[in-house]
Amino acid sequence: MKAYIALIIGALSISTSAIFVKFTDAPSAVIAFYRLFFAVVFMTPLFIVKHIRETKQMNKKDWAFAVLSGTLLAFHFILWFESLRYTSVASSVVLVTLQPIFAFVGGFFFFKEKMTMSEWISALLAILGSVIISWGDFRVSGEALYGDMLALIACAMVTGYWLVGQHLRKQFSLITYTYIVYGIASLVLSVYVSLFRYSFLSYNANDWWCFVLLAVIPTLFGHSLFNWAMKWVNAAMVSMAILFEPIGAIILAYIWLDEKVYLSQGIGSFFIIIGIGAYMLGKHIKNNKKIVAFHKRT
Repeated sequence: MKAYIALIIGALSISTSAIFVKFTDAPSAVIAFYRLFFAVVFMTPLFIVKHIRETKQMNKKDWAFAVLSGTLLAFHFILWFESLRYTSVASSVVLVTLQPIFAFVGGFFFFKEKMTMSEWISALLAILGSVIISWGDFRVSGEALYGDMLALIACAMVTGYWLVGQHLRKQFSLITYTYIVYGIASLVLSVYVSLFRYSFLSYNANDWWCFVLLAVIPTLFGHSLFNWAMKWVNAAMVSMAILFEPIGAIILAYIWLDEKVYLSQGIGSFFIIIGIGAYMLGKHIKNNKKIVAFHKRT
């Protein structure tokens, strides 16, 4: 049950991400870099004191997974933040959270994870909700469509990040896993920023506050909680929980950015809550049955 609570808090936290990005005019890669760089800085004391020895247990395969996971996370942020330059918060966030489609396929082919019919129905309800939310906000223009495509690619990237990270998270502590992956991602982003000759320093106070808040709220209280929960739940479950993000993001965009809320977004939010609720309830019942069966055998 603690894992489910963590997923809910994580989803609420990451709902702020798009808003903070909208509040800064810094290049997308720079925003992504500082979001992860500051997160790593804040985690460093705890990592050095309690977890640095754990890295000795990592073999070449583990490091390869970490590099792949960090790289996927880095480009997810670049593409998603860039999509927010061209399309609305609602459209971008909805598209980037359509991860169950990718997660279920990836989990089926790479991890041989099986999905029951009720779980598929629950997932489809949540996905339908996301589609309904986006329907009233899509603008038929080349610019908006470009932003939508970036968001979809970013969605595929972050799903790959969760699927790859699932292997590492079940072997190492939360701090060790997130510190290494965030560190690798920030290194990749620093190279990207340097190659495109973006400035690392010429930003105003508002930008720096956005960088720090992105590191603390959606990263440390968002992604890190998802990674903590991933020790007990699979990538598909994490992706389902992330579908809460559009609801929070749309509400915050209405309050802080004056973006309109359409009836379609309210209806879509209803389907998302029903779908996620049914999915989590089904998973909880299934896990309880497994526990009861195990105790009966022993």
